[in-house]
Amino acid sequence: MNHDAPLQTERARWRERLTLAPTDLLRDAVYRRLWTSILISSLGGQVTLLALPLTAALLLNATPTQMGWLTALEILPFVLFSLPSGVWLDRVRKLPVYVAGELTIGVAVASVPVVWWLDQLSMGWLYLVGFMIGTVSTTAGSAAQIVLTQVVPRERLVEAHAKNALANSGAEVAGPGLAGALIKLTGAPLALLVDAFMLLSSALILRGIRVHEVREPHPQPDFWRDLKEGIDFVRGHQLLVALAVVVGGWQLCHHAATVVQILYAARELKLSEHTIGLCFVGLGVGTISSSVFGHRISQRLGPGPTLLLGFAICGTGWLLPALVGPASALGVPAFAAMLALYGVGAVLVFINFLALRQAVTPEPLLGRMTSTMRWLILLPAGPGALLGGWLGEHVSLRATLMFAGTTALVLALAGWRSDVIRRVRQLPRPQPVAST
Repeated sequence: MNHDAPLQTERARWRERLTLAPTDLLRDAVYRRLWTSILISSLGGQVTLLALPLTAALLLNATPTQMGWLTALEILPFVLFSLPSGVWLDRVRKLPVYVAGELTIGVAVASVPVVWWLDQLSMGWLYLVGFMIGTVSTTAGSAAQIVLTQVVPRERLVEAHAKNALANSGAEVAGPGLAGALIKLTGAPLALLVDAFMLLSSALILRGIRVHEVREPHPQPDFWRDLKEGIDFVRGHQLLVALAVVVGGWQLCHHAATVVQILYAARELKLSEHTIGLCFVGLGVGTISSSVFGHRISQRLGPGPTLLLGFAICGTGWLLPALVGPASALGVPAFAAMLALYGVGAVLVFINFLALRQAVTPEPLLGRMTSTMRWLILLPAGPGALLGGWLGEHVSLRATLMFAGTTALVLALAGWRSDVIRRVRQLPRPQPVAST
């Protein structure tokens, strides 16, 4: 009698579960390199996500208003440069822009520990670094989103965005604990060197990826005509307008909450840097769960309803610590649960939002559409950050979270009452554009 047979059968089952399906996107070598780059870059980004605001909050004793300005100045370049960068992107190859962006942001974050070592670090320098990161991300971030459409068929965009979110999620599970330990060991400024190294590694992986890019430049490029063409395309598409309105409102809530969450953990809950990092693992758990199941949820409910579900989940998360309060024994679990629910909701919002807007756009307009949409949804983000900082300083940190949660739930309800988004049960086809 073979007593090892049950064990061998169980091993075979696990091997089958862990083996990629024949049609899995990760079997494609080009997409696999892109996915690996995203994973590494996201892991480094988790360090910056904690280290930069902790440097401001703990080392420089920043006020909530100053934290609001730090976030707002990172968003300001999107408002200033998104539209012209979209016109430029539709005239150039996107992959080199993406690679250059990774390298430039690496230099920006590496400057913080250098200036700190020279004993010259100030909020002014952090404002400058935030503005530089935002400026580069305005163009390179749009280029990264377009590169995905050059690697993956459009009908698989939700699946691809879900897998990209899974890469981010893996980083969000491992990253915060690593970041917290690094910050405790070396201090917040020095921990930023890890992100710089990760960004360099990401850029090296991206170099040489082969993408299929179709560019149809006008015989006589005209900046203002091309800019207007992109804006008119978005303005003339009912779904894109509706998405810009609701996701813009969600961005206002998100940035208001982001401004105060580190301050709430450090000053209200009295958590150490390492414990804050462990709480942020909840963010990774939420995003991983949503990344794994988000594509299936979108297939079952449709991209539109799933996006609105994401708003409601985020809003519920932001309300939790506001309702429980820091004095309660549930204060810390509520904070971790807030991050987990935000992770779930944000992934549902973005994998469907990105897929919907890319699915309806012809390739020659992808750069201008992406930049126009990013400009529109981030216009409310800066005021949201400043409002969050003002509420946190003049009312309470909990008031900011209460505002973010309530507003997100109202957005979910308003979006559901309008059938423009609710009725979208599958990805639409690109809308034809007359050549000019």
